Amino acid sequence: MKVIVIGGSGTIGKAVVEQLGLRHEVVTVGSNSGQYQADITDVAQVRALFGKIGKADAVVVTAGALAFAPLAEFTPEQFRVGLDSKLMGQVNVALVAQHLLNDGGSITLTSGIVAEQPIRNGAGASLTNSAVEGFARGAAIELPRGIRINVVSPTLLDESVDAYGPYFRGFETVPASRVALAYSRSVEGAQTGQVYKVW
Repeated sequence: MKVIVIGGSGTIGKAVVEQLGLRHEVVTVGSNSGQYQADITDVAQVRALFGKIGKADAVVVTAGALAFAPLAEFTPEQFRVGLDSKLMGQVNVALVAQHLLNDGGSITLTSGIVAEQPIRNGAGASLTNSAVEGFARGAAIELPRGIRINVVSPTLLDESVDAYGPYFRGFETVPASRVALAYSRSVEGAQTGQVYKVW
């Protein structure tokens, strides 16, 4: 298969590229890195990206920014960070991919454990991740030509403890290589409308 991985230079993205690259042709995309560059918050750039890459069998998105702050101080602009980037960025990819992936292709998006297990300072992340999952469930029943869509919801990664550990006291962590298996399951499996939790 030909698989596009958007966010391929991130911690999860690298592990997904390594896992899927064992069996498939992987094309990496980043905002400033990878074989191709695109800002997924701009749907015109997403359309142009697919135009350059050509036909593919699957697209995986492991990109998207979030803001963290106490709810008492959270601003609408901070909420928009996650809504514009992690939510609408991934939605933009799905909207374009539904028309350009090969028959029977797949779309895999990324949410996170805080969709169900909230943390302090994470109301924006809980909102955004829950919305990603809701979008995928709704899209799954309408996608044409046998195209599937799933979401991977990881907990905190072993590799990210130094950066995000203080937000996730008491949470078990998982290695990125284990999270990558869920993306493989989505791309290479047969299910649709699923949220694969790697907690």
